[in-house]
Amino acid sequence: MCNYKRNNGNFDYFFIAVSLSFDSFAVSVSTGLIIYRIKFLQAVKVAIVLTLFQSLMPLIGWFLGKELAVVISDFDHWIAFILLSFIGFLMIRESKKNDEEKNEKINPLKLKTMISMGVATSIDALIVGITLGVIGNKIFISVAIIGIVTFFAAMLGMLFGKKIGSKFGKKIEIFGGIILIIIGLKILITHLFL
Repeated sequence: MCNYKRNNGNFDYFFIAVSLSFDSFAVSVSTGLIIYRIKFLQAVKVAIVLTLFQSLMPLIGWFLGKELAVVISDFDHWIAFILLSFIGFLMIRESKKNDEEKNEKINPLKLKTMISMGVATSIDALIVGITLGVIGNKIFISVAIIGIVTFFAAMLGMLFGKKIGSKFGKKIEIFGGIILIIIGLKILITHLFL
């Protein structure tokens, strides 16, 4: 099993949660831009759906990762590095894409749309969950932190969407990708040199 120090985990969980919440934040900003006057309870409803998916996906991934841990224990740190870096690069690449479809007349308050947004913003959380399972970290602390951070990020995104604008959302997503890559590097360096 990777000897990545679990005591460092709480800070890492927070930074992972922040990184994962950038997609939800960006989607929430778009929601705030589309809905002219979003009400507090409407924002809470969207934030809860995004939080549910963002918390559920790492849990599913963790169970998958735990099953793989025995087989891949000699090189789990490399897998953690590759997976986190891959997701980080994907987040950076996605931030460069054109957002024309966001300008279409959609209603982000419909349940079907909220579920679609929840799934779309939490695929990377599934892979992060696999990584956490592989390196043997406790998942429930991580899921709680991811859920809390995602909820607040989604609320802030919607409440300040009109002021922040879509360009800032793209920059936030790039920053989230960079953080995931740095955490992957930290896991690799900790295992190889400490």
